[in-house]
Amino acid sequence: MDKDYVPRSYFKGATPDNDYTPDLPYELDVIDQELPEEDGYETRYLRSGGADSPRPIKLRNKPSTGEWFLWEQLLLAGIREPASKDPWR
Repeated sequence: MDKDYVPRSYFKGATPDNDYTPDLPYELDVIDQELPEEDGYETRYLRSGGADSPRPIKLRNKPSTGEWFLWEQLLLAGIREPASKDPWR
């Protein structure tokens, strides 16, 4: 609840220095995973402006409709605090 900036950190342009204010239009930096996976699943990585490494998300395909669903995610882990919350600035 007190870290509403974490989801915004995944949009391009959002960094600790600008309090995670993303660029417009909103865009995500998605990295494809090139490793073999189980059928019907794919892993992608999202970059966060506040993390040192991209975070994985796993997608699952529903064959009857061709839709992809978020199946697993590690997106809410800690990141650097925004400048406005840094008591040393």
